[in-house]
Amino acid sequence: MGLRGPKPRRKEVIWSGNLAYALGLMASDGCLSPDGRHLIFVSKDIEQIHNLQTCLGLEVKIARFLSGRPGSTEHYYRLQWGDVTLYDFLLSIGFTPRKSLTLGALAIPDEHFFDFLRGHFDGDGCFYSYFDPRWKSSFMFYFTIASGSKDFVLWLQELLTRLSGVAGHITSNPSKTFFQLKYAKKESLVLLERMYENPTALHLKRKKLKIARALRIVGLSLPTSRQILPGC
Repeated sequence: MGLRGPKPRRKEVIWSGNLAYALGLMASDGCLSPDGRHLIFVSKDIEQIHNLQTCLGLEVKIARFLSGRPGSTEHYYRLQWGDVTLYDFLLSIGFTPRKSLTLGALAIPDEHFFDFLRGHFDGDGCFYSYFDPRWKSSFMFYFTIASGSKDFVLWLQELLTRLSGVAGHITSNPSKTFFQLKYAKKESLVLLERMYENPTALHLKRKKLKIARALRIVGLSLPTSRQILPGC
């Protein structure tokens, strides 16, 4: 049996669907330490932690801690690891240490963008649905992405228009510290089809299941192969 030793350091970063998905997660719940070496990812969903470990080949200990809110019993999970090569790569494509406020356009290849979007949706995205009481049997659903950076939301909107022909619209809170990119019904179906076109690609299971349950109400389903969802 061979001797155990430290895992070899990453020598280069190669684009793949898994890498793009991991970058989507990092753009939502990740952090670049100011020390120029360490990366941090925090989530209350252990599946997200495991997905990031799989994508980046991480073999680091998962820390578990209580939320800092008074009286809360909610737990969070944290990954922290050193990887200068990946850190420098993230800087080179547009990530910043204070990303929640300064994140803007990222240099994501078009062919991997929807893997990135799926990762970011799993972190900072939301899908919700309801029956609109104003119209009989009118079932509404929306795909949304939230961010504290308006530049990042504008970049997402422009890129999604170019790649998928969807327009969406942006809303914000009164203080302009929180922005949300929203797509209703027909446009949301276009994005879902692109995000989940590979049924074996990594994703957050609870979110995909929530979407699938909502679509079944109107007789639709997520792709099981390269197929186009009908409009509504």
